[in-house]
Amino acid sequence: MLPKVLVGCPTHDGKEYCLEQYADAVKNLSYKNYDVLLADNSKGKSYISKIRGFGINAVKTEHRVHARDRIVEGRNLLAKKAVEGYDYFLSLEQDVIPPGDVIEKLMMHGKEIVSGIYHTRQDINGQARILPLIFVQLNEKKNQMRYLTDQEIEKINGLTEIRSCGVGCLLIKKDVLEKIKFRYAKGVPGFDDVHFCNDAIAQGYKIYADTNVRCRHFYGSWEGIRK
Repeated sequence: MLPKVLVGCPTHDGKEYCLEQYADAVKNLSYKNYDVLLADNSKGKSYISKIRGFGINAVKTEHRVHARDRIVEGRNLLAKKAVEGYDYFLSLEQDVIPPGDVIEKLMMHGKEIVSGIYHTRQDINGQARILPLIFVQLNEKKNQMRYLTDQEIEKINGLTEIRSCGVGCLLIKKDVLEKIKFRYAKGVPGFDDVHFCNDAIAQGYKIYADTNVRCRHFYGSWEGIRK
């Protein structure tokens, strides 16, 4: 029997602009044994109705002042569901649209943690750049990282070990979720993705990316959102 996969992410009504594309993508994945669940942390209850209107299962979580609190709570709820009834959790953010065979491609490597490739806007030395949200080690002694470049991705053409990544398209085995909780630390840069990768490395896990799994990423605005 195929391993069972839970696909989902925390979300809110600010992501409505890409809900239709996401719903179409997740309902048409080619893998034959998966469920989809979103954790809606919007202030009101109208967005969860819209999600369900697209045929996507969703649960309501509390709306908290800071986005980090909302995200961590929702992601841990989904991770708990995955541990209780699934073999893997595919953390797939609502603004990330994967290829239809994303689960098969990521699972085929037999790794505990493996990411697909998607890009994001970043300010590097005052210059706006579009970069893959994948990091490799720059200086191990100083624990410094750098972005993997598009040129490197083209040369790799497959699986590669990385140091850190976002959780926009990240397949995580159940065993990992039993040991690691999503979290963030006040005063420390980054969201729960940074801490998840650090905690996984500390637990002895290796993190990988499949450079052949390319996703589209819709760039939403953080305007008015308290991180």
